[in-house]
Formats: sequence, C-alpha cells, structure tokens
Amino acid sequence: MKDLTSGSVTRNLLATGGFMFGSMAVQTAYLLVDLYFVGRLGRAAVAAVTVSATLTFVVLAATQMVAVGTTALVAQASGRKDREGANLIFNQSQGLSLVVGAAFLLLAWAGRGAYARAQAADATVARLAVEYLNWFIPAMALQFTIAATAAGLRGTGNFFPAMVIQIITVVLNMVLAPVLMFGWVTGHPLGVAGTALASFIAVALGATALTLYVRRGESYLRFRGADIKPRSELWARMLVIGLPAGAEFFLLFVYILIVYRLTKPFGAAAQAGFGIGQRVVQCLFLPVVALGFAVSPVAGQNFGARRPERVRATFRVGALLASALMLVFTVLCHLVPEAMIRVFSKDPQVLAVGGEYLRIISLNFIASGLIFVSSSMFQALGNTLPALFSSAIRLVLVGLPAYLLSLTSGFQLRWIWYLSAGAVLVQVSCNLWLLRREYGRRLQFAEPARASAP
Repeated sequence: MKDLTSGSVTRNLLATGGFMFGSMAVQTAYLLVDLYFVGRLGRAAVAAVTVSATLTFVVLAATQMVAVGTTALVAQASGRKDREGANLIFNQSQGLSLVVGAAFLLLAWAGRGAYARAQAADATVARLAVEYLNWFIPAMALQFTIAATAAGLRGTGNFFPAMVIQIITVVLNMVLAPVLMFGWVTGHPLGVAGTALASFIAVALGATALTLYVRRGESYLRFRGADIKPRSELWARMLVIGLPAGAEFFLLFVYILIVYRLTKPFGAAAQAGFGIGQRVVQCLFLPVVALGFAVSPVAGQNFGARRPERVRATFRVGALLASALMLVFTVLCHLVPEAMIRVFSKDPQVLAVGGEYLRIISLNFIASGLIFVSSSMFQALGNTLPALFSSAIRLVLVGLPAYLLSLTSGFQLRWIWYLSAGAVLVQVSCNLWLLRREYGRRLQFAEPARASAP
C-alpha cells in the first residue's frame, strides 16, 4: 500500500496520476490506431464502430457502480490503516462485479440488433455494427472484474500493476486488430469484427493477469473465497456511493444516444464526423481523466485519516492542474480542428462535421476539467449524489431543447454543440457550489481516525 496521507499533495497527485496517464495513454493510442485502420474500410465502417462503441458508456456506468464505491471505501480503510476492512470491501466488490457483469452480458447480447438498427444511419451501418458487437459485448463484459480489481488496488495507492497489465494488453490489441481486420497472415479478413475480436482476446488475457497478480502472497489485497459471499450491508454501502457515479455515465450515454439520433437524418458522414470528434476529445481529456483518477484515492485516504486540510488541498491542486491542461487543448482545437480529424478521414463531409464539433465543444474544456476533479472529490467523500444531480441538469438543458430545435426548419448540428457547451458551464457551477457544501458537512472531525471494521 502507498500511504497518501503524508508528503506533498502535489507530488502524490502527480505520481498517482502519472501511473494512470501511462496506461490511459497507451489505451488512447490503441483507440487512435484502431480508428485509423477502420477508416481504411470507409465511412460506413467508421460510423458502425463509433455507434457501437457508444455502448462503452453503459459499461462505464455499470462498472462505476462497483468501482467508485470500492475505491472510496478501500481508500478510507487504508487511510485508517485498517487492512482487514480494506480486504473485506475488496472481496465484496468481486462478487458484486460478477453479478453486474453477467446481467450486462445477457441484456446487451439480447438487444444488440435492435440497438444497431435504432442508431445506425442506414442498413449497411446497422449490419456492420452487429458484426462488431458480436465480439465487443463479450469483451466489455470481462471489464467488470478488471474494474473491480483495479479499483481496489487504486484505493491503496497501488496503480502500477494495473497500468503494466493494461499496457501489455493494449499493445497486443493494437497488433492483433489490423491482422484480424485485413487477414494479414491468416488470409481471412474479418473486417470490423476483427478489431472487436482483438479486443476480446486482449481483455481476456488482461483479466487473467490481474487476477494472478492479486493472488501473489505479498499483495496488500488478497482474494478470499469466504469474503466474496454477498453481505447486503456492504453491497449497499458500495452502491450508495457507486450508483450515482454510474448514473452519471448513463446520463452521458443517453446524451450521446440523443445526438446520434439527431444526426441520423444527416447520414453516415455526419455520424462518422461526430464519432471521430468524440475520439479526439477522449484523447485530449486523457491527462485530466488520469488526474481525476488520482484525486479520488489521495483525497479518500486523507478523508479516512481525518486530515481535512489535505482533502481541500487535493482539490485546489487538482483544479489548477486541470485548468492549465484544458486551456492548452482549447487553443489547439480552435487553431487546427480539421487537421486532427483528417488523420482518420479525408472525406470532406466528415471533416466539416468533426472540425466544427471540436471548435465549438472546446469552449467548455476548462469547465469539463473542473467537473472531472470535483466529481472525484465527491467520490472520495463518499457522496456522489451531488455530481449526479448536476449531470442530470446538464442532460435536461441539452436533450429537450435539442429535440425541439430538430423539429424546426433549417436545423443544424452546430446548435447541439452550442447547447452542450452552455450546459457544461451550468454543470460546473453546480458542482463547485455543492462541493463547498460537502466540505461544511463532512470535514468537521472531532477526533483522529482509528482502525475499525467497515
């Protein structure tokens, strides 16, 4: 375990965030390389993969239900130096992740055809989306056990194993994807299904490797069969923290569904442009997402140790770093948005939609960075309802007006991007006000922390 309750807060954030950035950078490199090769198959293939990949937000929502509560409670127990309590929470999260993962697999597999037909711009895109989902859904189902295990390790400040394993599996995925897509070596090109099959193989190996690591004798967290048996009170504690965080991602999924639905009349080029633009934004958000992952365990351990001044300092440093990073990316998206889209597609219509999306959506980059950091603070404090509340406000401010505008003559996609940029400003204002309120409620400690069972 790494003790994050002493030493420089800035150094702790940069160190833990650096580990996360390393693994996420490799993951993002894969996404870009994958999109590059898919782009060689044409706009229909790009649209199919980006429409299908939207289901990733459902997986993020479901895994966050388990992972956020696990990280928060393990970090708090670790801050109290309560190893037994941390291990009990960790093992309970394993059982919960298996149940949620199995439910996702069954529901997503049963509904994959209807989902593809509802979101795709035409029959060709829908057919390719189903081919992709046939392997991508099982790959995503395996993410649940990985998320629970990595979340427990993250709560103890141990980012390194998950980072190394993820890098290895992503590199494998990167190598396998074009081989299977184009039939290099095998002589049997699988098209878009090949990149999904590569993901499944890599994720399966990653899940196995991470499990073997935790079974090692020197691991702070250990698998214990007796502790996996469901305990309703502990599942409830994890879900009280995790459900609102998961619902945040589900609202983001709903938002993207709305956007794809509204882009459908504009054709596959518009869906491809929006999809590529989203991938680019994911890449640019990478350092801030890594920082957000670091904020939660750093603040969580100090909250468990009853160090309120260090909890507040964690947010201040995280907010400053996030704002500086996002300012740089805002300028980049205003200067050369089309150039970033052109890497993946030279189609004029795709370039027009993607470039305009980046130029407008970047107006909310700094606010988005602050949202990532403040949401991680809510996780560390064990109350994610405020972040869910502000996310719901954002969806209402975008979804309903966008739908009504789509019914008017002359409707243009840029109207949605402007609505989204404005809604994010409202969301960050809510987050900051609610975080200040949480400080007053939760950072008043009468006595030092002591080890106790969860």
